[in-house]
Amino acid sequence: MATDLPAIVEFRHVTKRFRPDADERPALDDVSLSIRPGEIFGIIGESGAGKSTLLELINGLTRPTDGDVVVRGETVADLDRAGLRALRRDVGVVFQGVHLLSNSTVRDNVRLPLRLARATRSKGQQDAVDEILSFVGLSHRADHYPAQLSGGERQRVGLARALVARPPLLLCDEPTSSLDASTTADVLRVLADAREKLGTTVVVITHDLDVVKAICDRAALLEKGRLREIFEIDAAGPRSLPSYYEQVKRELTA
Repeated sequence: MATDLPAIVEFRHVTKRFRPDADERPALDDVSLSIRPGEIFGIIGESGAGKSTLLELINGLTRPTDGDVVVRGETVADLDRAGLRALRRDVGVVFQGVHLLSNSTVRDNVRLPLRLARATRSKGQQDAVDEILSFVGLSHRADHYPAQLSGGERQRVGLARALVARPPLLLCDEPTSSLDASTTADVLRVLADAREKLGTTVVVITHDLDVVKAICDRAALLEKGRLREIFEIDAAGPRSLPSYYEQVKRELTA
């Protein structure tokens, strides 16, 4: 992990209100953090903590009410339509509950981002798809349809689709939700390999603290829109931990 390079993602005093004129708690409240190139960065917190909003801000799906979100040196709110398209080509996304085209094969589902971007000629697209399906261990499923796949296999197809264009940044919203231990291990192996073999920076939203312990270098703890702590993960657990969050403390220091 390159710690001496500029951050790939920065939040600078970011506040997000979806209804600025309403008297309601902001979805994110004065959040500042940076994500290093080449790390696996976890985002944890209870429902409503602001985790998904954070991912939407990184990908330019929404804009901050106050503060700046900077991705690869570009302030996202300053980008025009072409700039946002370019940003999104550099950011792979796997949302919670992978949505695949039911009438398309695995191969065609994975090829979709390349076709939409018109990134390469047909032969180049095919080679890229074959390579990434091999990478996620699904070459044998290339001509199958989503209904013929297990939940874990569908999740890996979603990861293959997000990685096929080799984005430097991958955003994952609950990538192991509803998976059993074996298929969770398969998904985590793909995420770890994406960092190690493709050089991808990975940001993972998860409720599963075992996922944090298994693959994350650092994790940010959000509560009610506020950043409570960013802590390092190592074999002994985090080096520091907010005492109020007893579940996190109990799980990550065990």
